[in-house]
Amino acid sequence: MNIEQIYKDAQALLEGHFKLSSGNHSKYYLQSAKVLEDPKTAKLLADELAKQIKASGIQVDAVCSPALGGLVAGFALATALDVRFIFAERVEGEMTIRRGFEVKEGEKYIICEDIITTGGSALEAAKQVELSGGEIVAYAALANRGFCSRVGSSIEAKANCKLPLNKPLFALEDFTFEMYAPEDCPMCKEGSVAYKPGSRGN
Repeated sequence: MNIEQIYKDAQALLEGHFKLSSGNHSKYYLQSAKVLEDPKTAKLLADELAKQIKASGIQVDAVCSPALGGLVAGFALATALDVRFIFAERVEGEMTIRRGFEVKEGEKYIICEDIITTGGSALEAAKQVELSGGEIVAYAALANRGFCSRVGSSIEAKANCKLPLNKPLFALEDFTFEMYAPEDCPMCKEGSVAYKPGSRGN
């Protein structure tokens, strides 16, 4: 399965001058919401991700995703794995699990995102599951930005990867793009203005 081509076909692999959530700039941007707006494609990708997870032999009772970006990917993965799905969301800046969702003592969870960059939001959601008595057995995403090490890839975890090294990360593809601090951005030096297309602030 050519994941990069699927993103391109969905116009979800954008090229331009982008400001990332980290504040850094990049020539490329992944917009997984464009891939997931087609239910057939969402199912195709989730089934492929579930296949990896099932092959690992990991026992999974439920999937939890941080809102907003991980919701569709997480629900599709839970459907493919035939397990429960819940989500965590920010309330006054703090990730929390509410809306009547119950995490049972000892229940085994996968934390699922659409894209894993450093894994900060995924880790926040994981901590809320653990505080409620759940156990995190793995992390998952459609795309890995290359800062964290995933199962089946030779890319090693970078210093800014926030995910625990003792838990596997399952993802369909690595997307490693050059990023620049604003003051070092060659596109800015050419007079271009960075655009922020992501869910935070736009």
